[in-house]
Parts: sequence; C-alpha cells; structure tokens
Amino acid sequence: MEKQYYVYMATNKRNTVLYTGVTNNLTRRIWEHKQKLIPGFTSKYNINKLVYAEEYDDINDAIKREKQIKAGSRRKKICLIEINNPEFRDLYSDLL
Repeated sequence: MEKQYYVYMATNKRNTVLYTGVTNNLTRRIWEHKQKLIPGFTSKYNINKLVYAEEYDDINDAIKREKQIKAGSRRKKICLIEINNPEFRDLYSDLL
C-alpha cells in the first residue's frame, strides 16, 4: 500500500492569512488546525479552513512543491486557489 502525501493551503475565516503545509494525513492535520492543537502560526491566526490541496505519492515531490508554493507571491497562491476553489469554500467536509 502506497503512502499518500498532501500539500495544502489553509486560511482563516476572512481569507486574510494563508498557510501552506505538507502532511501524510490531510483529514487529521486539518482537524488539528480546527482544534488548535498545535501551538504556533496556525493557532495564533485561526487558520482552520482548507482551501486547496494536491496529492503526491512521493514525500520528496510533496516537499518540493510545498517549497515552490511558499516561495511564490501571495497573488500566485490566491490564483492557484481561485482556479480550483473560486469561492474559497472549506474543503474539509469533502474529506470526511
């Protein structure tokens, strides 16, 4: 059984702060954000809405993509989200 890895972007209620991360369990990780279980940036800025995700078979590819997205401008990140999720809908319920 192959392991899956996810690069994702999450935001707060007003879509004013973007967070890019990588995980091997997207459902669990977004749940952790929603519960504010991990202190730091995402808890401080109420990052709890999944707005974008990509799936990878290889962790190195996922990390490379995460770094590529993080290096991009805010405008590029917003464009990437808008192409796939123009309403900035919380995609977490789709995972359940």
